[in-house]
Amino acid sequence: MNNTANAAEAVPRFILHIVFASTSGHTEYVVDALTNSLKSIAPGWEIEATIAEKTQPQDLLSGDVLLLASSTWNTGGIEGQLNPHMWVLLHDKAKSVDLTGKPCACIGLGDHRYFYTARAADHLQHYVKAHHGRLIVPALKIIDEPYGQEEAVGVWGKQLVDASKPVDWS
Repeated sequence: MNNTANAAEAVPRFILHIVFASTSGHTEYVVDALTNSLKSIAPGWEIEATIAEKTQPQDLLSGDVLLLASSTWNTGGIEGQLNPHMWVLLHDKAKSVDLTGKPCACIGLGDHRYFYTARAADHLQHYVKAHHGRLIVPALKIIDEPYGQEEAVGVWGKQLVDASKPVDWS
């Protein structure tokens, strides 16, 4: 084996771990748009995406950066709630996970017709802070249909890459 091959094997891969909850497909669409954008912005990144209902608490600790994504639900009580699958993960299964120092980012989707538009982003950020994670970029909030908002997702993805560089380079 030559030195170039050995050097390539020695370079650790940067892993973005995405945990998302999507029932109508909108959040999954945004996650896919972000993943596609990151493939060109940060080709060395490995991206793992799992749905909240299949995520185990310890999965929140995997990867170099954790990204949580959820739509905002307005059923069963006060509006502005997390998708029920994400709520179960964060407030039941992973309620005692310690994210101390873990670089994190959040995406929330919502509908402009509601007072608490895209409040899922706020709930996700609160979870990260309450569990001692470190938010590295402001949350991305997608209002209304995500279709046609790929450029905004890509711009936010670039901010995520830039904010992750100190993590990536260490």
